[in-house]
Amino acid sequence: MHGTTTNPTDPPGPDRTEEYLAYADRVWRGEEDLTAHLEGRFSGDRLVRVGDGVGMYPGFANSVVFDTGSGLVMVDSGDAISAAPRHAAVRAFSPEPVRAVVFTHGHVDHVGGTGPFDEEEVPPEVIGHEAVAARFDRYRDTAGYNAWVNRRQFGVPWLEWPTEYRRPDTTYRDRHTLLQGSLTFELVHARGETDDHTYVWVPELGVLCTGDLFIWNSPNAGNPQKVQRYPQEWARALRDMAALDAEVLLPGHGVPITGADRVRQALLDTARLLESLCEQTRALMNEGARLDAVVQRVRVPADLLAKPYLRPAYDEPEFVVRNLWRLWGGWYDLNPAHLKPAPEAEVAAELCAAAGGADVLARRALALFAEGRLRLACHLAETAALAAPDDVAVALVRARVYGGRAESESSTMARGVFSWAAAESAAVVEGTDVATELARTEAGARHAGGLIGVGLSDPGGTSAEAAGAPEGADRSEIGSGESGAGAEAVAGVVQEAAAGPRG
Repeated sequence: MHGTTTNPTDPPGPDRTEEYLAYADRVWRGEEDLTAHLEGRFSGDRLVRVGDGVGMYPGFANSVVFDTGSGLVMVDSGDAISAAPRHAAVRAFSPEPVRAVVFTHGHVDHVGGTGPFDEEEVPPEVIGHEAVAARFDRYRDTAGYNAWVNRRQFGVPWLEWPTEYRRPDTTYRDRHTLLQGSLTFELVHARGETDDHTYVWVPELGVLCTGDLFIWNSPNAGNPQKVQRYPQEWARALRDMAALDAEVLLPGHGVPITGADRVRQALLDTARLLESLCEQTRALMNEGARLDAVVQRVRVPADLLAKPYLRPAYDEPEFVVRNLWRLWGGWYDLNPAHLKPAPEAEVAAELCAAAGGADVLARRALALFAEGRLRLACHLAETAALAAPDDVAVALVRARVYGGRAESESSTMARGVFSWAAAESAAVVEGTDVATELARTEAGARHAGGLIGVGLSDPGGTSAEAAGAPEGADRSEIGSGESGAGAEAVAGVVQEAAAGPRG
């Protein structure tokens, strides 16, 4: 949900700070997940008070507001959809003007809520890294592509990508110090999830605003449909932040972390995860291994993925490995057939002909699916569908295989891609379209209606594939063949909630 819709003339509701901070403590202990936070259950018409003169709007993407004694400073303005209730919550917190808004980076869920503050008598100064403007230019130039990426990733077929952005008034390159009232805001650039990222340190309060350098998920350092991420520099930034000995960590997504020991642990564990992926990937690349071998051989320490704040619920480590290959080695995967390949449909037609027909490959895909060998099943179902795109029986198999694959995955990114593929084939079977098939169930309709967000982790455990376990290790139920078929089996397999597309 997008938070509570309020009438500006209504008095603010009760202060839920104690309730929210108790919930945050349970999340840290692994007793609850982020569902309540991401569904906006605490995103009412008041900020949550997370320190003396510090309030947080706990939305899909968080905003933090500091009362400096001489106006307010806001870190991230959130998404456009929640701009009005977010503005109302800030105004309930303080009538003082917002003197500055710091963009931690240019993702649309962090910069889209500035409008109501710009309309006030004293508009804020917007501050961000110098690369934010270039990001906005790229978003404008690739709006169509970004629309398709986010439709697929979040299951929202109507989504349109914005082309107008509030640009920073003040930019910086490496570091910037903002002095406002009694507080100092140290802005530090660090490449990580983005090339334009800023974290904010307020030394007088011991408060650290990490932006998306920490998001209560395995780091978003490998998104397969988006631009380059920087895992090695990200790990360095995490260690630099840990050295600050912050008492409070306020993340871009998810709940606050309080207490210096907890803050340090969260930052250093996240750094260790990224460093492990970097070291293993680099070593295998230096041995001359193909990308396929690198992906299969890199393993993430299981103790890290078991942490409540590092579960692969949005991105996942396998994608980070592929991203590192792209960063350090380019797009060629060392398979010579992939350097200048034949069209996929022609390859598929030849393979199907050699196998005895697309239906033969489709039946084999179902058999592999029943055995829990989901990766192989997807290859064969995809090959059959490429060779026979209008064959309803083949489409039914593809829908069933990708629908089951989506249900087995832990991350939003994987579930989104596989669910969309299943809906494509279900549309062939039913004679409809992807939007119709995505909305066939209540959960799917919620997604198609735009209630999207960071993936919610299963509190009962961690994905076997993400942890690097052999395929089939935890898949006894997936292989039963009872996942259903056609459109009914493929819609609504993801259960995120909140507002707006992510970068």
